[in-house]
Amino acid sequence: MTDIFLTILPNLVITQDVVAATTKDVEDAVNAINGDMGMLWMLLSGILVFFMQAGFTLVETGMTRSKNAANIAMKNLLDICVGSLTYWLVGYSLMYGDTSNGWFFWSGLMQGEGADLFFQTMFAATAATIVSGAIAGRTKYSTYIIFSIVMTALIYPIAGGWQWQGSGWLTELGFIDFAGSSIVHSVGGWAALVAAFMVGPRIGKYVDGKVFSIPGHNQILATLGVFILWLGWFGFNGGSQLAWGGADAIAASNVVLITNLAAAAGGLGALVTTWIWYGKPNLPQTLNGALAGLVSITAGCGNMSAIGAVFAGLIGGILVVFSIEFIEKKLKIDDAIGAASVHGVAGAWGTLVIGLWGIDGEAGIGLFNGGGFGQLGTQAIGVLAYAAWSIGLSFIILKILKSTIGLRVTEEEEIIGLDLSEHGEIAFPGKRERG
Repeated sequence: MTDIFLTILPNLVITQDVVAATTKDVEDAVNAINGDMGMLWMLLSGILVFFMQAGFTLVETGMTRSKNAANIAMKNLLDICVGSLTYWLVGYSLMYGDTSNGWFFWSGLMQGEGADLFFQTMFAATAATIVSGAIAGRTKYSTYIIFSIVMTALIYPIAGGWQWQGSGWLTELGFIDFAGSSIVHSVGGWAALVAAFMVGPRIGKYVDGKVFSIPGHNQILATLGVFILWLGWFGFNGGSQLAWGGADAIAASNVVLITNLAAAAGGLGALVTTWIWYGKPNLPQTLNGALAGLVSITAGCGNMSAIGAVFAGLIGGILVVFSIEFIEKKLKIDDAIGAASVHGVAGAWGTLVIGLWGIDGEAGIGLFNGGGFGQLGTQAIGVLAYAAWSIGLSFIILKILKSTIGLRVTEEEEIIGLDLSEHGEIAFPGKRERG
């Protein structure tokens, strides 16, 4: 019996070694596949976010006058060109570089590579594009070029590092912004509000204390743009999982689902609100409601239940209607497409709502689901920090530009339209007396 045992034992040891080696090989192979799939997911998501530039172009063009359509197209094209180069040159390093204090980051020029750099670049371009629509119809193209450079190279990257770099001061506080309600959208939205205020209203917007509507020339273009943005947002939020495979695949899929629910609720929230307030359901406001729903879930799409997402989007869609009316009629700031409300106000709401009914796995972290005031306070600090940074720096940059090259075209150029006055061409064929 002993002889038999001694004969079998070495074989058992060898078998166990083989099993252990095989198990490790399988684990390594699975990890490698997951890594490749994660890279592919980020690339595809980045491509979807790139396509959002087309959506922004259509929304801004459709919601403004036809005589400025080519100018808006040029600004959106500029954003992706400038953003791609400036973010690659300095922006990525200012956002993800080394830090000793959690406030400022740097690791040298031309940092980042592959899918990660590409994906993050698309976010930088999005932050800049938000400003474009708010100041449509009266802003110098040269001024916008400079501001777009500053936004993608400085304002957005530094603010993003506070949370997404991993060692930023907001990360250490426990601040949550999964895909950028504050980091991307509020930063862009507050900059848009400052820009609209400093450039001033379009001619004919405010006359003798009265507010006059300047409707967009093509609501079908605007609607198509919203659908494109809605599609691109699946990459914007879903890609922010930054991985695919196993638990990450489940999480990313859930983020996409949550995003869609919030967008739908936001659109319906604005639709019903305008139906009650105006007496008829309003298309432009409903479109902005869907976008507000998307912005409202961008921070919490990884920390929100399906029901929580629906209510976050619904309230965002309602809130944006009141915000647009307040900014336009009470503050007398002419935001041509409601960008400050859609991105700034809804972005702040989307960040704060995590502190109201956000979750971490199965545990509630919000005020209304057992988490107390802690997370809400942290989210509020982040909202205020991003607002102060964006408003303060945007004001300084625009003030310098106003004092040097100027912000606004002449009255005659505005009446003619920026297509002709700034670019010497028109977007649509035929002679046009007015847009």
